[in-house]
Amino acid sequence: MRALFKMRSVLQGNVLDLVFPRSCMQCGGPVEDSPYEYVCGRCTDDLFLVRPPYCGTCGFPFYGTVESVPSCPHCRELAPCFGSGRTVLLHRGVGRIFVRELKYRRALYLLPDLARFCRVSPDLCEFLAGAVLIPIPLHPRKLRERGFNQSRSLAECFAGVAGGLEVLDGLIRVKETDSQTRLDRRDRQSNVKNAFAISAKAAFNTSQRYILIDDVFTTGATLNACSAVLRTAGVLKLDVLTVAHG
Repeated sequence: MRALFKMRSVLQGNVLDLVFPRSCMQCGGPVEDSPYEYVCGRCTDDLFLVRPPYCGTCGFPFYGTVESVPSCPHCRELAPCFGSGRTVLLHRGVGRIFVRELKYRRALYLLPDLARFCRVSPDLCEFLAGAVLIPIPLHPRKLRERGFNQSRSLAECFAGVAGGLEVLDGLIRVKETDSQTRLDRRDRQSNVKNAFAISAKAAFNTSQRYILIDDVFTTGATLNACSAVLRTAGVLKLDVLTVAHG
């Protein structure tokens, strides 16, 4: 299935669908009865799109009746340097597979489905409106190894959804860090401390709203570290957006 995905990323079109039918990214079966290209009708049940009410800091959804919108457990120890946050999906089911395929297998052909997820996500286009998008940077060595920065690809997708927003490479990664995957909250914060700096080519407007873009919100340590650096550069209006949360 992975070989088929890779082939499709190079060769697209209706003719190709006849020769190599599209496969669901989760179950591998044919994509039928679905509004998405790589999620079949059955697996849409594992597509956990975030809907209100949700945490105003990170976008994690609340379930049941909520009289106010408090911070969720993920954010109570965060002390965020950014304003508000949104996320499109929960990092489970299709959301987990989407992030993995894009990040580690360069499955850029999945981005049109992300655009579809965004268009049915309540108020997401309004959240993006008028902002300049700043992707979380990779360290140069990791960028050479991977060949692309998934956060920049995501930012370009979000920019297109909202009608052609600017994507600004405003940050650089000056310290090569360990993977955050198996670290706890405290170690994640320590791992990304002093890891980011302002790009020499970047210029910021204090009246402009900026949105940091990353693939997954877990503890928020990376987004917060980047936000702190942007604050020192004079950025006053700063929010965050991730594809997945959890």
